[in-house]
Amino acid sequence: MYINATCHYLPDKIIPNSYYTDLIDLSDEWIYKRSGIRTRTKAGVDENTNTMSIDVIKSGIDRLPYDLKEVDLIVGATYTPYDTVATNAHAIQSHFAIARAKALSVSSACSSFINAVEIVEGYFATNKSRRALVVASEHNTAYSDDYDKQSGYLWGDGAGAAFISKERISEEDIEILDLNTTGLADVGKGLEGVYLRPNKGGLQMPYGKDIFVHACKHMVFEVDNILKKNGFTLKDITHFIPHQANARIIGNVGESLGLQNGQLIMNIEDTGNTGSASTIIALSQNWQRFKKGELIVITVFGGGYSSGAMLLRK
Repeated sequence: MYINATCHYLPDKIIPNSYYTDLIDLSDEWIYKRSGIRTRTKAGVDENTNTMSIDVIKSGIDRLPYDLKEVDLIVGATYTPYDTVATNAHAIQSHFAIARAKALSVSSACSSFINAVEIVEGYFATNKSRRALVVASEHNTAYSDDYDKQSGYLWGDGAGAAFISKERISEEDIEILDLNTTGLADVGKGLEGVYLRPNKGGLQMPYGKDIFVHACKHMVFEVDNILKKNGFTLKDITHFIPHQANARIIGNVGESLGLQNGQLIMNIEDTGNTGSASTIIALSQNWQRFKKGELIVITVFGGGYSSGAMLLRK
């Protein structure tokens, strides 16, 4: 599989840490020390998961090396849907009139983007698709509570997209060498660590420590596993894109893997935790810096729990 193009969309509205200082007396220093966040992006009153999914395609359609109408599979990734029936995948199909494409949405919390790519892998393997579009879009602030001192200040909104083909289209493509996902609902506080219950408090994170422990452990495991499986070592990694949940988790994972700061790609300081969209947003933001032959590793951890990794080569 090959990623032909990526794109990202971040809302114009920026919420600084000072907002929470005024609202619930959390200082900029306190928030930054615990999360690595200075500002976060927030969707406008007329925006939602579906509109951001459409806007992210608009932002990158001119870089696509083929007609958008050639896409035959659209997979949405989100745990913050605007509509649980007409999903973000359907919104894209409708807006751009992509006739006859298969359209569906998947949720495994912050692992959803890699799960969505894994679904594409299955469609490609059975020859039911040749060109796919994966869009991860999260409207966290629609469900989070700004007054929640445990996690209300963590969340950001945004979307990212990847156009994926079964065969190489151009020399600019990035090859997907391998990917893997793992369900972890049987470990720790899997069902309670972080949850989104629309009728019972919205987006909550009551067990942050449990998330920290298992995120650090399983993100490292996923990276080690996918590298060994493909005959690479940690020294072969050029760029490392972890889920942008918390700077302390990212730092711990990077330290456990023995990575240098130059290998780590982070955007959490400016965007906050954009959920399943965070890694594809970071990949898109840095697309131009990747050089031929470089190895890129993405690793994720989501509530529920779930984890995954994807191995890419420019």
